[in-house]
Formats: sequence, structure tokens, C-alpha cells
Amino acid sequence: MNKIKNIGVLTSGGDAPGMNAAIRAVVRAGIYYNLKVTGVIRGYDGLVNGNFMDMDRKSVANIIQRGGTILKTARSDSFRTVEGRQQAYDNLKANGIDALVVIGGDGTFTGADIFMQEFDFPIIGLPGTIDNDLAGTDFTIGYDTAINTVINAVDKIRDTAESHNRLFVVEVMGRDSGLIALRSGIGAGAEAILIPESQTGMEDLITRLEHGRKDKASKIVIVAEGDIVGGGFDICEVLKEKFPTYDIRFSVLGHIQRGGSPTCMDRVLASRLGVSAVEGLVNGHSGEMVGQLNRQVVFTPFSHAIKHIDVEEVTPAWLELVEILSL
Repeated sequence: MNKIKNIGVLTSGGDAPGMNAAIRAVVRAGIYYNLKVTGVIRGYDGLVNGNFMDMDRKSVANIIQRGGTILKTARSDSFRTVEGRQQAYDNLKANGIDALVVIGGDGTFTGADIFMQEFDFPIIGLPGTIDNDLAGTDFTIGYDTAINTVINAVDKIRDTAESHNRLFVVEVMGRDSGLIALRSGIGAGAEAILIPESQTGMEDLITRLEHGRKDKASKIVIVAEGDIVGGGFDICEVLKEKFPTYDIRFSVLGHIQRGGSPTCMDRVLASRLGVSAVEGLVNGHSGEMVGQLNRQVVFTPFSHAIKHIDVEEVTPAWLELVEILSL
């Protein structure tokens, strides 16, 4: 018999478009299964400080289209301590919360995994991160919106670049993963893409620019912020020295990639996984991330999801595709 009567839900780490859709799905699925749902404000920090709110149909009305997270998010130093996690557990028990749904990325799941092992507390994770760097799901919640945001921005940059015969170096998010840069660069028709997973360095970039078409009215170089060569500003400075005749400009897209209304794909993914998270808890799942692989809902242990095993690899075929399309 199911012992879970009250599910807590929180968002943690960096925000991602679609988190609100996921919260909405968790709350409505909880109500559907006659469960109480409690929102935790500001992630794990809210657990430690006992910052809770009752959630019902009205509290999640008209949020599916909103970016950000109505529950707010934060990174918690207190939760990293044994004392902080004990306080979080005491607050959960005092408020009658029997299980948790945590929405976030690898840092969120690492904390959840430790907490679950220490207190034998049921937790299911939802993959909410724009980086798409978790194993156990084809796409993470927020990734599709982020890459479409990049493409929309680069399309606009291309317009002005064409008008002035300029080369733009555009830096996108991706400290440890270049998947945003890779897909958005291909989609935006970039002449070069620099990402942490490839060995493309400054020499390769310079060679490509030296031997590329000279009649192109514009050139776009997409670089992930964690690329081995350095940030977009450093790359821009080297190119200015190497190609003094080029009109080179630099643009950082920054946190606009996190904001904005989620795409239909992210809304549907978040909704499906949110309902599946509640059903998973009801059916005895714990310590797992719920994801979607090959259109099927799957549950992956936190320890596997956060090790980036089976994450979409940046294979030589992807890099060859970039080179072919940039001619």
C-alpha cells in the first residue's frame, strides 16, 4: 500500500525554461492521485530554512508558458553540510512531507543522492538544465528553448554582419558541455564552432578562415564558454591580430539563454516527466531521474545520470558535418 501522502517539489541550480511546466505537472498529478503537494521555496536552501507553501490547482494556473521558476532557485552551502541536511530532514518530517521531486541538473541530483542515502527518503529527479548533459534522457527540460534562443539571436547578428561584412564571435553557455554551441551553430549556419569536447584550436580556426571563401559577406564563429582555447573575448583578440583587415565583433549571449517562454517541446517534455515523477513515487521508485529515451519514459539512478554516461557524444561525424556545411 502506498504510504506517500504529501510530495514536496523544488527547483534547484540554474533555472531552465520549462521548470514551471514541470512544477505544474507535479502538482496536478499529485492532486489527481489524491496526494497533497508542498512547494519548497528556493531549492535546498528552502528545505534547510523550512520555507514551504501549500500548492493547489490555482497556484499553478497560467504558468506553463512562463520561463524561470515560480518556486525560485538557489545554490545552498548549508545543504552541503551534515548539519544542514539534518535540519532539512527535520523540516520535511515536521511538515508531513513523505517524498520529494527535485528539478535540476547534476548538482541537484548529487545533493539528492546523498540526502536519500543518509535518510532513506524517497526522491525522484526531473532533468531541468539547458546544457543537456545528463545521461538517461535524450533531451533535458530547457535545452530546446535555449538552442532556439541562440538561433534567434544569431540570425539577428547575421543580418547586421551581412550589412557590414563583419566576422562575429558569439559566445554561448556551456562551461562543461558544448551541446548548446554544437546544435545552435549547425542550425544557425556558423562558419566555425568551438566546443570543449573537440580538439579544434586557434590554429584550426585560423586555417579555416584563411582558406575559406573570401566572398562571404559575413562569418559567424560560435564558441562555448568552456572551450579549451578560451572565452570568446580571447578568441576575438587573437583573430583581430591575425586578420587586421577583418571587421571583427564580439557578442556574449549570456543569461538570455536561460530565460523566455519555453518551446512546445519543452512544455510537453516537462509535463510528461512531471506526471511520471509522481507516478514513479507512488509505484515505489526512488533515487532515480525520470527521463525520455527513444520516446519512452525511463528511470535512471542518480549515480548514473550525473556521470554523463551515454550523454549525446560530440562524435567526429558531428564535427565533419560542421565542416561540410561551413563551406
